[in-house]
Amino acid sequence: MSFFKKLKEKFQSTEKTEQVSDKYKEGLTKTRKSFSEKINDLVARYRKVDEDFFEDLEEILISADVGVETVMDLIDELQMEVKRQNIKDTNEVKSVISEKLVEIYQGEDDEEIATLNLQEDGLTVILFVGVNGVGKTTTIGKLAHQLKEQGKEVLLAAGDTFRAGAIEQLNEWGKRVDVDVIKHSEGSDPAAVIFDAIQAAKSRNADVLICDTAGRLQNKVNLMNELSKIKRVIEREVPNGPHEVLLALDATTGQNALSQAKTFGEATNVTGIVLTKLDGTAKGGIVLAIRNELGIPVKYVGLGEQMTDLQQFDPQAFVYGLFADMMEEENLDS
Repeated sequence: MSFFKKLKEKFQSTEKTEQVSDKYKEGLTKTRKSFSEKINDLVARYRKVDEDFFEDLEEILISADVGVETVMDLIDELQMEVKRQNIKDTNEVKSVISEKLVEIYQGEDDEEIATLNLQEDGLTVILFVGVNGVGKTTTIGKLAHQLKEQGKEVLLAAGDTFRAGAIEQLNEWGKRVDVDVIKHSEGSDPAAVIFDAIQAAKSRNADVLICDTAGRLQNKVNLMNELSKIKRVIEREVPNGPHEVLLALDATTGQNALSQAKTFGEATNVTGIVLTKLDGTAKGGIVLAIRNELGIPVKYVGLGEQMTDLQQFDPQAFVYGLFADMMEEENLDS
């Protein structure tokens, strides 16, 4: 059975998997349209799989922000697989590309890629980091809503005390999803806010505390020092905390997102990426570059403006959304 057919069967097998596939299909429209058109054009131009074919494929993948290092790895693996299967027809390469994209992302972490490290007993502390303008506060609100829907008692901490309006923005999200926000006045010590939020979470027997932080440019030494200070407070007050350090990145910024991930990763030991605005870019390949070049899993992706459009990242659903048009073009039911 072809990889395309397996994917199609998986995501049309139940109502739940169909909903997931629909979210990814809709959310990846811009990336898929650009990617599919280029791949189909490539296949139409070449009758056989040769060196020139792979060179043009390389350019397509790089233009989708898959990342140069990742593209080199992928092309090497594709060439070996094509040789192993003795593939001559360029049409047959499409399925192999999709399979290799999943392999590059998943590796051996199939079961753990999209899960949060939630504590079964006691408080879970999630620290959000990232530059201004990436959708960090909105993502916190959406995640709080999801966790509350799962029956969790959730608190928010307004640790971004520097940006004008940041506290009020988080407070508005708190009201919207009916979750309390622990806050101080603008300009207060962020570490003090987080400390008070932890005490409040403990006294209320909360399940999850989500902490917002300042998002000034990532090359500011004082910002990184502030994040380190916050982390020390959490580590002191909560055993094994923070349990997640999630970095919010704007998918539309492409390779700049990769640069931010490297910088924040060095400063705060990031455990996962939340890739926002994936629906707004034609360069969704950045997902693969982040995973392959940094070794940091993408745990959530933003696929739209609605409350339910923050989705746990599923690499197979991602590839399904990326290749959905090609699957429809092929007669997979034969």
